[in-house]
Amino acid sequence: MSMSIRSGPASVWSTPAPAKHNLYVDEIRRNIRMYSQSKSGLGRLVAMLPAMIIFGCAFATFAVAQDRPVPKWELYGGYSVFDPAADVHGQRPAALLPLSSRLETNPKGVGLSGTYNFNRWLGLTIDGSNHWGSGETTFATRIDDTRFDNISLGPKFTLRSRHFSPFLEALAGDHRLVPEAFHSVDKLGFMAGGGLDINLSRHIAWRLIRADYVFSTYRFAPGGVPTTDIRGVRLQTGLNFMFGGGEPAIAPSAACSLQPTEVFAGEPVTATATGSNFNPKRTVKYTWSGTGLRVAGTDASTQIDTMGLQPGSYAVNANLSDGSNGLASCSATFTVKQPRPPSISCMADPASVQSGGSSTIKSNASSPDGRRLTYSYTASAGQISGTGETATLTTAGAQSGPITVTCNVSDDRNPPLTASSTTTVNVEAPPPPPAPPAEVQQLETRLALHSIYFQTARPTVQNPTGGLLASQAEILQTLAADFNNYLKYRPDAHLILSGHADPRGSAEYNKALTERRVERTKNALVEHGVPQDHIETRSIGKEEQLTADQTRALIAQDPDLTAADRQQMLNNLPVMVLANNRRVDVNLSTTGQQSTRLYPFNAKDFLALINTKGVEKRPTPRKKSKKR
Repeated sequence: MSMSIRSGPASVWSTPAPAKHNLYVDEIRRNIRMYSQSKSGLGRLVAMLPAMIIFGCAFATFAVAQDRPVPKWELYGGYSVFDPAADVHGQRPAALLPLSSRLETNPKGVGLSGTYNFNRWLGLTIDGSNHWGSGETTFATRIDDTRFDNISLGPKFTLRSRHFSPFLEALAGDHRLVPEAFHSVDKLGFMAGGGLDINLSRHIAWRLIRADYVFSTYRFAPGGVPTTDIRGVRLQTGLNFMFGGGEPAIAPSAACSLQPTEVFAGEPVTATATGSNFNPKRTVKYTWSGTGLRVAGTDASTQIDTMGLQPGSYAVNANLSDGSNGLASCSATFTVKQPRPPSISCMADPASVQSGGSSTIKSNASSPDGRRLTYSYTASAGQISGTGETATLTTAGAQSGPITVTCNVSDDRNPPLTASSTTTVNVEAPPPPPAPPAEVQQLETRLALHSIYFQTARPTVQNPTGGLLASQAEILQTLAADFNNYLKYRPDAHLILSGHADPRGSAEYNKALTERRVERTKNALVEHGVPQDHIETRSIGKEEQLTADQTRALIAQDPDLTAADRQQMLNNLPVMVLANNRRVDVNLSTTGQQSTRLYPFNAKDFLALINTKGVEKRPTPRKKSKKR
């Protein structure tokens, strides 16, 4: 009869004492409970491993732009736990029956591995671990304990980022299982799993967890004894040291510049951003912004509109992105300056001119901000022209005295800043004409012109050369002689004859009558040598009549009348009003002197002059004409 006991150890089967047999059963039960508890804890840890690796991969993908340079070599060392997850089946020497026991987790181990990385993702790992014995002394306590060692080789796949590096691996090599109740056996074994490294620096990472599924098969007894099939888990944690791989990748950067850095409101500013260390295979996009600014665009350079900005400093920001995870930003500051108005001063050259003369106005203007300037001028009198730094003032028609010239300047802003200044040009009064020669003065004194008076209705149509009484002809003869002498000194002089009539008769009649009177006076002067072209005539008709009051004043002013004569004239005032309006006034053009309206009361032909019935008889038909 043969027996297989899976619940307890035995070196030689014999009928044990009941107490000792019960001890073996209790030990086996304890081992089973310990294994169940250990399996439960390790199972939860193993179940969490895929979630941890997936999280690490996702985060690494998100942060790939921050990857560190790939190390050439990695050297790992740390703590290791091995859970065989198997029953050991074997037969001790000289034993009659095989033994079986559930192997418990071995928490006493270390792990060591080295990896050579071919590129960013793929490396070759050589791995070793050692899990030593339990140190227990009795057979009953050692039957569920085992040592495990391995030396393996295989590929490693890593997804690297700045902070996390999850990896997967597949290893094959020598697996040595040493159950403490049996002898050691070396077999070809396999491991597959992964882990998560947390990068502490460029050269050191904490391997938070490394979990590998362990697959290997052993035989500890001949023939029909089952094999010991390891389908377990190896868990490790420790430090991973990284070497080689070149310098760290330089993170993308950006630099901003502005041109110009100081402007006035309304002047454009060009902003430029320059990126470095971006992926040359990707297109960098630029996003511009600024507080209180109108700035836009997606290119490396953009224009900033400063219209309406108040004086002060303004910051321009640029964010650069290559559409992946290459990001950089920069900023620069420009200043809107306080605008300053131009200044101007001006002067006149010469400062004094004769009436009708001209003066040059010179302006001296400048803009402290270097703006383009425009000039304009105004004057209180005269005419001024010019839109540059100089202008010309013409004083023709201006009265004597000062003329104020205002010089204005404006810059090219919108609206412009302006300034003004004034200067004065003095227009001198024309010098008095030179005193005429003594003989001319004497002639002008003798040319005390007198109006020429006519009888009623004289000259007539039938006798246009008549009607000039002797007293009046004598006045014209004297006037002609003096005027001819006067022309020797003042050849431009003219006599102006203005004919008048009393208000009787129609306007048409009186107009013709006064024309005959001025012609008769003109002819008399010409007969006495006065050039015809030095005489001007005007026919007034019955317009511009002397009134009774004016006639009374003339009688009162006449120095040749006695008081009795003056009273007699005033007693016959209506007749005197008519007589004073039948006249030709004589004016001298050079002096403006007008003939003196003194009626010839003392003339021999006085009564004929004042006669209000001076109507001539026409020869055919024999009828009397009306008196005027």
